Amino acid sequence: MLGMKPDSQVLEFSGRVIRVTTDEVRLPNGHRARLEVVHHPGGAATVALDERRRICLLRQYRYIADGWLWELPAGKLEPNEPPRATAERELAEEAGVSARSWQSLGTVLSSPGVFSERLHLFLASGIAPAAPAHERAEIIEVHWVALDEACTWALDGTIADCKTAIGLLRARAALAGRVGDVP
Repeated sequence: MLGMKPDSQVLEFSGRVIRVTTDEVRLPNGHRARLEVVHHPGGAATVALDERRRICLLRQYRYIADGWLWELPAGKLEPNEPPRATAERELAEEAGVSARSWQSLGTVLSSPGVFSERLHLFLASGIAPAAPAHERAEIIEVHWVALDEACTWALDGTIADCKTAIGLLRARAALAGRVGDVP
């Protein structure tokens, strides 16, 4: 996922989802640096829009955040899984819905100073019921919130999750015709 190849790389940790390495690299200005890098397979998140212009938000307990967060349905890419397939799978598993129409809202980097993770954002419509399949480690409440209200939450800090805030604002701009299908 990283654009540059390190001159050397030492594996510090390898777990179920992430790997951590210390990379020695030469920066574009010629300076050599040792960087700690968290390698993550990436993920996909969906702004699911229903016929009443409401979007699906999950109120999810997150141990790392020390409480509850508002988030879009999202999950990590499985090996060789295209981002849209991840988005479709996670929307069904977490929110219990599927979608007929899909539009890319581009990608975001979660924390590029340390993480290799790229998150692919999608706008989905034509919502229909599907069978949810929450994992045992997930504590999720599914809510349908007016898009404008959710965007207000993204701007006022009620929504603290970056992929959710950016996804909502990009979706609202796309629906208003201010941006096209972002690569």
